[in-house]
Amino acid sequence: MPAVVRSEFALALNQVATERGIDVVVVMETIKAAILAAYRKDFGLDETLEITVSLDADTGEAKVIKEGKDVTPPGFGRIAAQTAKQVILQRIREAEKQAVLSDFEAKVGSIVPGMILRFDGPNIIVDIGRTQSVMSPPEQNPAERYHLNQRLTFYIEGIRETMRGNEIIVSRAHKGLIQGLFAREVPEVAQGSVELRVIAREAGNRTKIAVFSSTPGVDPVGSCVGQKGVRVQAVIGELGGNEKVDIIQWSDDIKQFIIASLAPAHDIDIVLNEKAQSAQVIVPEDQLSLAIGRDGGNVRLAAKLTGWKIDIKGKVVVTLSEIPVTEEVVQEKIDAAEKSKETVDAKKVTIKDVKPKVVKASKE
Repeated sequence: MPAVVRSEFALALNQVATERGIDVVVVMETIKAAILAAYRKDFGLDETLEITVSLDADTGEAKVIKEGKDVTPPGFGRIAAQTAKQVILQRIREAEKQAVLSDFEAKVGSIVPGMILRFDGPNIIVDIGRTQSVMSPPEQNPAERYHLNQRLTFYIEGIRETMRGNEIIVSRAHKGLIQGLFAREVPEVAQGSVELRVIAREAGNRTKIAVFSSTPGVDPVGSCVGQKGVRVQAVIGELGGNEKVDIIQWSDDIKQFIIASLAPAHDIDIVLNEKAQSAQVIVPEDQLSLAIGRDGGNVRLAAKLTGWKIDIKGKVVVTLSEIPVTEEVVQEKIDAAEKSKETVDAKKVTIKDVKPKVVKASKE
């Protein structure tokens, strides 16, 4: 008969530990603490009085020890079990939550699937599997509209201590979401043969990524874009289709890197100031809006990507009908061209002293 009791208790103990994902020792300590709390409550004992509880892991038999003596009251086992039930469940829930938090601590910096459960003021509560997480306003993508039961991919930003205890913070605005999505969609990134060296992101507007590969025969840009753009489009689709993603080749040549970072603008001239880590960029008038981007977003992200301050100036080309040019000026151009055996279109003259448009962007 004792063997049956022993196996039933041990089975129940291990079942609770397995189902909750916590250690058997933690469950044992929880039960002992609950029995002790029940004993103190029933007998009105002072918290400072030294009392311990022993618990047999095989039989489940509990004993209360005070000053080295067994003071377990007759029938206390049944009373203790009833009184301690809620305490045991509460302690187990706390231990379970701690186990989950420990599990997710290892997942900080990765992406997980999740579903929006409810709205808690400005915060959004997200179900990420074994537990719930919080997406605060700074972590929300301003271009997205969220609704209940919406399934999305989230970036685990970290675990923060709040008034309600430790909470898992997830994000849809963090640049780490981009890293995780490309690792999911691009095998070369997941395997490490393609590196996303720098990511600059303004969530909901635009993202710029500098990619690099030291593996022979691997095209880092082509790998991330995919055949007919299928890979990058998968990432953009996960972002709601509202965010532009520029993928450029990383270069140690800062001049070439800045030129590439200002894509889709082209025909760019650059003058570098190495000491100030600033670059004066001159672009044709028809490329100026592309280089600057909406609300300055393109040049701002280029500055974040490269780490250099970028000043953009437009190269202004005007016609005679736009700015008065005297016949003497045109004749001087023609005479100079004849001397150098060049031809000049008298209907188009570049006026160097026309004040250009200037846009400045810094890495901050």
